[in-house]
Amino acid sequence: MTKPLVRKLRCAIYTRKSSEEGLEQEFNSLHAKREACEAFIASQRSEGWVLVRDQYDDGGISGGTLERPGLQRLLEDIEDRLIDVVVVYKIDRLSRSLADFVKLVEVFDRNGVTFVSVTQSFNTTTSMGRLTLNILLSFAQFEREVTAERIRDKVAASRKKGMWMGGVPPFGYRVENRKLVVDEEHAAHVRWIFTRFLEIGSGMELAREVTKRGIRTPRGNRIDKKYLYRMLNNRAYIGEAVHKGESYPGEHDAIIDLETWDRVHAILQESPRKRAARTRAETPALLKGLLFGPDGAAFSPTHTRKGDRLYRYYVSQTVLKHGAGSCPVGRVPAGEIEAAVIDQLRAVFRQPEIVAGTWKAARAHADDITEANARAALRQLDPLWDELFPTEQARIVALLVERVDIGTNGLNVRLRVDGLGGLAREMLAGDIEAAA
Repeated sequence: MTKPLVRKLRCAIYTRKSSEEGLEQEFNSLHAKREACEAFIASQRSEGWVLVRDQYDDGGISGGTLERPGLQRLLEDIEDRLIDVVVVYKIDRLSRSLADFVKLVEVFDRNGVTFVSVTQSFNTTTSMGRLTLNILLSFAQFEREVTAERIRDKVAASRKKGMWMGGVPPFGYRVENRKLVVDEEHAAHVRWIFTRFLEIGSGMELAREVTKRGIRTPRGNRIDKKYLYRMLNNRAYIGEAVHKGESYPGEHDAIIDLETWDRVHAILQESPRKRAARTRAETPALLKGLLFGPDGAAFSPTHTRKGDRLYRYYVSQTVLKHGAGSCPVGRVPAGEIEAAVIDQLRAVFRQPEIVAGTWKAARAHADDITEANARAALRQLDPLWDELFPTEQARIVALLVERVDIGTNGLNVRLRVDGLGGLAREMLAGDIEAAA
C-alpha cells in the first residue's frame, strides 16, 4: 500500500531579542530559541515541514515596532510566496503590540501563511489555534474601536474650541505650530474670488477667469468650478471651525468679512439654472438661435475674457460635438458677424421693395399707415440703433431676422417681412425711441 503524498511546507524561524546584552557570546539566547524551533520543525517532518535555509533574526530590537530588518526580510519573502509557515519561540517574539500583531496576521492570511509558537501551543494550522487567533483578533478590533472613539471625542472637543485638527489647510492659509495662519499671497486670491463672484454670479465664468489669471492650488493643481464652490462654502474663511455641520469660533483669523460672505451666499441660494440664465442674458448675443453654418448646424454664443476684456464668439455645434476641423466655418467673432448682419439690415431698410413690403405688412394691422410713414420709420432706426440697450437690439434682430446662413463665401440674411411691419408700427408709435 502506497503512502499518501504529503505537501511540503516551507518553514521559516523568526527570533528576536530586545536587548543587545549577551549577543556577543558564541551561543546566545537567539541561538537557543532557534534550536528549540528547529527541533519543533523536525518533529513535524511527517507533516511535510521543511526548514528554509535563510535566517530571520533581530538582535537588540524592541518588539514594539515592525521596523526590524529581520522581520522585514521575512515579510518580503512571504509576499514572494517563499514561505508557508512562520515558527517563533513565543508570540511576543513576533510582536508585543496587538495592533502590529493584527497587521502581521493580515499579511499571513493574504499569502496563505500560518504561524506557530512552539512554547505556547499556538498553531494556526489547527482548529484550536485558529479559534485562539480569532479571539485575539476580536480583542484587537475592540481596542481599535475604543481608540477610534477616543480620537473622535478629542477631535470634537478640539473643534468646539476652534482648534485646527490637521489635514490640508484651506486655500489662503498655512499651518504654523499646529495652527492656521493667513497666507497673504493666497489670501489675496481668495478675496478676489469672493469679490468677483459677487460681480458675475457664475461659478463657471469664475473658473475660467481664475484659470486665465494663473491661480492654482498650493499643490499646483488647476482650480475648477467644484473647487471654487467648496471655497465659497468654507466657513473657515470667516474665522470659524466646523465639525459635523456645526460651526464654532475658530482660533484663526478670517479672510472674508461677514458682509461679503452673506452677499455671496444670497447668490448661492438662488437656483444655479437661474443664475446661469441671468449670466447669459447679461452677455449680448444678437444672433443666438439665428446663425447656421454651411452644414446646417446652429451656432451657439460663447465668450472668454483676457484681462478686463471680453471676447465673444459664435461656435458651431458641429465643432462642439466633433472637435475643431469638423466644420469649414467652426468659429466666428461675434462682433464681426453681428456688425455684418446689422450693416445688411441697414442697407435693406433703404431698398424700395423692402419699404413697400414693410408698408403692406404694417397696413394689415393699421390702415392709416402710408408708405412714406413706413420709409420714415425705417430711416429712424439707423441713427437710433447704437443708442439702444443690448436687450432691445437683440429683440429687434429676432423680430426682423428669420435666419442667417454663414459659409466660406460670406453670409446670407433671411428677413421676416411681417417683422418689418411690426417694427414700423413700433417706430411710429415711439416705442423704439423709448427703449433707447
